[in-house]
Amino acid sequence: MRETDPPISTIVETRWWWVRHAPVPDGGRIYGQRDLAADCSELPVFIGLAAALPQDAVWTTSTLLRTIQTADAIISASGGRHQPKSIVRNAGLVEQHLGDWQGLDRQAFHRERGNDAASFWFSAASERAPNGESFVDLMARVTAAIEGITRANAGRDIIAVTHGGTIRAALGLALGLPPDAVHAFTIDNCALTRIDHVHRTAPAARAVAKWRVQGVNQRPWPQDAGRKASVHA
Repeated sequence: MRETDPPISTIVETRWWWVRHAPVPDGGRIYGQRDLAADCSELPVFIGLAAALPQDAVWTTSTLLRTIQTADAIISASGGRHQPKSIVRNAGLVEQHLGDWQGLDRQAFHRERGNDAASFWFSAASERAPNGESFVDLMARVTAAIEGITRANAGRDIIAVTHGGTIRAALGLALGLPPDAVHAFTIDNCALTRIDHVHRTAPAARAVAKWRVQGVNQRPWPQDAGRKASVHA
């Protein structure tokens, strides 16, 4: 390139592969950030996920046991296809802290609050759970974590095994949606959601960054598997 030629645009794509953790035997109670174990017994689900996910990826989970167990189950079911050197546990990616609501009977909670089927969540996005977080708080925390991880791993595939609320927050960031709107997304246990961050450095050093949603709540396993999936938190 000659010195008089204009700068050439460069495009860097960072691909996020979001997986919600495996089902949690919760006894019908709200769990939020309670550190409960996951049921990773449905091997066909993890074999399907392992086949769908890219090799040579950066792996991250939240700090809660159920996401760590789910990531381990995918890697174990991959037959050696996935061998990450490390898995980063990121506290910024944990589920919404539902405070004093955690441990309450889920059905009784919704009945007593008069929540209707259209709410899809425990409260309005702006309502902070007593001694906990609001969904707005969650979105701010998750956005900061995503932006930091994306900067540190630009151009890579990132496999993030996290939570339903976390993945909804990522979709809200990508689509520019208000917090209440993202509750309309269904995020099942072990389902795969793909979101790409596309960064273009244009001539005159004008940088443009956009998000592209490739798929939401995909189930890359046999139809008769995944029967335990839930959307609850």
